[in-house]
Amino acid sequence: MSDVAVAEAGGKKPGVFGRVKKGRVGVRVDMTPMVDIAFLLLIFFMVTTVFRRPLAMEVNMPEADARVEVPESNVLTVYVDKDEKLYARQGRDPLQPMAWTDLRPRFEAGSAANPNLIILVKIHREARYEPMVDMMDTLEDAKMQRFSLIPMQEADVTAVEAAR
Repeated sequence: MSDVAVAEAGGKKPGVFGRVKKGRVGVRVDMTPMVDIAFLLLIFFMVTTVFRRPLAMEVNMPEADARVEVPESNVLTVYVDKDEKLYARQGRDPLQPMAWTDLRPRFEAGSAANPNLIILVKIHREARYEPMVDMMDTLEDAKMQRFSLIPMQEADVTAVEAAR
């Protein structure tokens, strides 16, 4: 573990006033066991630590040929155009512009009024990716469990253009 280096007896020289000067004792500490313990503790804490799971939203994808019949009164359709502007309609109501800040209160109010409400989000193909992520975050914050994300069709694009 540690060594003490002792000077040899024959190497004594006379010092000041005729006294014999004692040689300095050197101490050497072996650090290997301490490094081993440090690495063992590091490995122990790395193995026993519970890492936080990544936060992700679970998405259930329907089968390719699945068809579900839903009354139009239970569907709130939100359109996101290529300029990231929002438009919404409930059932067969006319298309109305909407602000991003009004989105969550509208989801919560619609869910409170109709527990079977389904949100259908139609996003323009040329829109950026961020509005879709923001929409999914807003749906999660509003505790909406039933929603669908699909790209806009040509008829939807013309309807949004007419509502501007």
